Amino acid sequence: MSDRPLVLIPGRINPRVRSRLAEQFELVEVADASAADCAPDILQQVRGAAVSGRFPAALIERLPKLEVIANFGVGYDGVEVKAAAQRGVVVTNTPDVLNDEVADTAIALLLNTIRRFHFAEQYLREGRWEKEGAFPLSPMSLKGRKVGLHGLGRIGMEIASRLVPFKVEIAYHTRSPRADVAYTYHDNLVGLAKAVDILISIVPSTAETNGAINSEVLAALGSDGVLINVGRGSTVDEPALIAALQNGTIGAAGLDVFAEEPHVPQALIDLPNVSLLPHVASASVPTRDAMADLVVDNLISWFEGRGPLTPVPETPATR
Repeated sequence: MSDRPLVLIPGRINPRVRSRLAEQFELVEVADASAADCAPDILQQVRGAAVSGRFPAALIERLPKLEVIANFGVGYDGVEVKAAAQRGVVVTNTPDVLNDEVADTAIALLLNTIRRFHFAEQYLREGRWEKEGAFPLSPMSLKGRKVGLHGLGRIGMEIASRLVPFKVEIAYHTRSPRADVAYTYHDNLVGLAKAVDILISIVPSTAETNGAINSEVLAALGSDGVLINVGRGSTVDEPALIAALQNGTIGAAGLDVFAEEPHVPQALIDLPNVSLLPHVASASVPTRDAMADLVVDNLISWFEGRGPLTPVPETPATR
């Protein structure tokens, strides 16, 4: 084996990550996070990792020389960060480079959900406009709406800035209020849902956020309410959402993320008042290339002795 650092890739990852890493490092690729198909003596030489998905504590324990895990994505809930921190292993993610793309998708999904453009296009493509006449009027409009943001981090701020020209009122809920915005703050999610009629969720998966959008929040949002989720599927109580959409507790939902991806409940697919996307908020070639480059650049910077570029707050940032 060469003297170049050995980097582990467990499972699938963006091809650009693989090709760029191969220029700088020795790579060992395994089928999944179990690394069952890799010899123990190889794993004992691994110093870095690039991952898009799970990186459990059990795998960290099998890598005694591991120094850094570069995660492909802003969210890094698939990586056992606590176990990494206990071992002094740095974890990095890819913030900022996808903010605009996800914010753009959130607005597009909101408009699609309210105005039913996906159904209108299907109506045209099926020849029904010519045969049956005009597409039915959309029952909802964005005009005059009050929008609540569940999360106001980097992406949430970009979504808010895009909402301003639509002349909607904006409010938000986070763990603590921000001093740098004039949007109305609510200290709990139910209170926010009561005050608005559109709720956009853009929060990571944590113990506090998992299942946070439940039947109580949906009831508070109301029968004309709209839920948009471009954060994590685990944030929403999916059975409660399905029931709320079926019985008119809320008016509509637009979802880019789901609880058990890529599985989407058939009950959601069958509903006429939803817009569903297959987790594509950041899925453009330019944005995914930028994410891939940041994954690689974090590893290069680390092994050149300059430290990580974008370490997550839970892990040490220096060698």
